[in-house]
Amino acid sequence: MHDARQALGTRLRELRHQAGLNGKQFAESLAWQASKVSKIENGKQTPTAEDITAWTSAAGAEPEAEGLLASLRTLEIQYAEWQRQLRGGLKPHQNEIAEINARTRFFRVFEPTNVPGLLQTAEYARARFAQSVTVLGVRNDIDDAVQARMRRQDVLYRPEKRFHFVLTEAALRYRLCPPEVMLGQLDRLVSMTSMPNVKLGVIEFDTTYVVAPAHGFWMLDEDRVMVETFSAELNLAQPHEIDLYGTIFDSLAAIASYGRSARSTITNVIDHLARKTADNSA
Repeated sequence: MHDARQALGTRLRELRHQAGLNGKQFAESLAWQASKVSKIENGKQTPTAEDITAWTSAAGAEPEAEGLLASLRTLEIQYAEWQRQLRGGLKPHQNEIAEINARTRFFRVFEPTNVPGLLQTAEYARARFAQSVTVLGVRNDIDDAVQARMRRQDVLYRPEKRFHFVLTEAALRYRLCPPEVMLGQLDRLVSMTSMPNVKLGVIEFDTTYVVAPAHGFWMLDEDRVMVETFSAELNLAQPHEIDLYGTIFDSLAAIASYGRSARSTITNVIDHLARKTADNSA
């Protein structure tokens, strides 16, 4: 949080400099104490939304207000370490995401390595949560977390919501769970391709990419982009960041296969995995 607050303060200082005012002059123009300007610029005090609006007005930089207010809104959650987020267990975080999902009307999701939580079977979700417990050493409340994730999936059946998922073929083939669990998961994906408010695309291995599938991300309306790393969850809300990820998502979605073609790819993976599993059991 401190780094994000400091970055916000640095940007505000730049706007003051561009206005040609020193700290004392700027404070006087706002009827503030000079110490307040200094604290905000040095990341020692978090400005309010009213402070941001007044600052950009005094600096003659009103067009900058929207982006700065977006930074302020996500200051607390911009970089949320998993150790801090999950200290109360996995279930509370699932409930927090459920609240965000309830407010979201349009979901755009790209995942290059795993099946998105909203599409997971209970068994696949259990395997993903087990990794979090092992890697992060957090409280083991997997049973409760799985139930919470399954409840989250109720949003899929709300007709006013729209979902566009894009997965790579690799996400269908990575062995992140036992084969029998993956077979059940793949079967569920086949059924999801027929839902009226869900668009599910698969990028096949032999597809040429314009933009590399560097990492997964979730776009929630035009408000937020969520990116998960091994150590933290990033929440991006700057208008230019959202625009960039929107462009990237469109590029990835354009090369994905949908409908019958997507189902064919998934069923081919099912057939291959089923044969491998049978051979290993023989």
